[in-house]
Amino acid sequence: MKFKLLTFLFLVPLSMQAQNNGLEFINLFSSDMNEAVSCYRIPALITAKNGDLIAAIDERIPSCGDLKWSNDINIVIRRSKDNGKTWSKIESIVDYPLGKSASDPSFILDQITGDIIMFFNYMDLNSEKDVYYLKMTKSSDNGASWSSPVDITSQITKSEWKNDFKFITSGRGIQTRNGTLLHTLVNLANGLHVFGSDDHGENWYLIDSPIHPADESKIVELNDGSWMINSRVNNLGTRFVHISNDKGKTWASKAEAELIDPSCNASIIQYPVTSNGIDRNILLFANLNNSSSRENLSIRASYDDGKTWTAPKTVYAGKSAYSSLSILKDGSVGLFFEKDNYKENVFVRISLDWITDGRYK
Repeated sequence: MKFKLLTFLFLVPLSMQAQNNGLEFINLFSSDMNEAVSCYRIPALITAKNGDLIAAIDERIPSCGDLKWSNDINIVIRRSKDNGKTWSKIESIVDYPLGKSASDPSFILDQITGDIIMFFNYMDLNSEKDVYYLKMTKSSDNGASWSSPVDITSQITKSEWKNDFKFITSGRGIQTRNGTLLHTLVNLANGLHVFGSDDHGENWYLIDSPIHPADESKIVELNDGSWMINSRVNNLGTRFVHISNDKGKTWASKAEAELIDPSCNASIIQYPVTSNGIDRNILLFANLNNSSSRENLSIRASYDDGKTWTAPKTVYAGKSAYSSLSILKDGSVGLFFEKDNYKENVFVRISLDWITDGRYK
């Protein structure tokens, strides 16, 4: 069953915008927009096949607490048809009755079918408190409507994990060049795992090769076809990177000392470029460039599949947290992030020219 979301676009008032390093921030979600909402958290951003931009987030009603501490969390979105200049009103995508909560949105765009899959974590705090279920919903019309949620917990986890603290990483997964859909989930007791689908999200499977150390993570396919995971690791002050050359059966892990981090979710995507007549992908990475404090959201690039990175460019020097990247239809880069101790969740457009100091325009 699908339901249609009626919206209209409006220009974000200048009072909701701010300037930093020549970048313009547009506040998409904050509690002062709705006095019934305690806060909005956990941003996810995706560009649809037709170029529409979709920003999803938790709408946390009674408190800012995570899933197991809140009996009323909904997932809402806003959409843009003009590269983030104007945005729709807030639209509710997942809203269960009181006592049942949905949290931590993440996206995969299937470039072959055009479908957008949104994943989220679910809990019934009335009857199964502390038991996590993993679900998905799908849009086949670029985010205008969404299917009824489907529970995929049994497909991507083990039965003995039923009472474990487990969740799908917020933000986004990927589609590989051969069409496989890949994403990551965390089981704090058993490690990070990759899960996937070979039939456009109709069926899912777990790759049973636990990865350590790793918390919330992002996966990308490198130019040589290998897989790389960039991971949050708590209390070490740096990111970890994991590489697999055999489709996730085995992993080589190392601390990425260059990528300092205060234990926070981050974002990494591939950006296709042409260099010397050869098509390839560069990596763009956004995180908090600080080893101990959630501040100084920065972005950098890698031209060699993550072996080395450019110096970080500060996007916002103040307090910040989770972020999500996406390539816009005009070629610029969209970044959606938590700002000022979760008071605002803002969108900013960044040119590839600015990120790469003119190497790519």
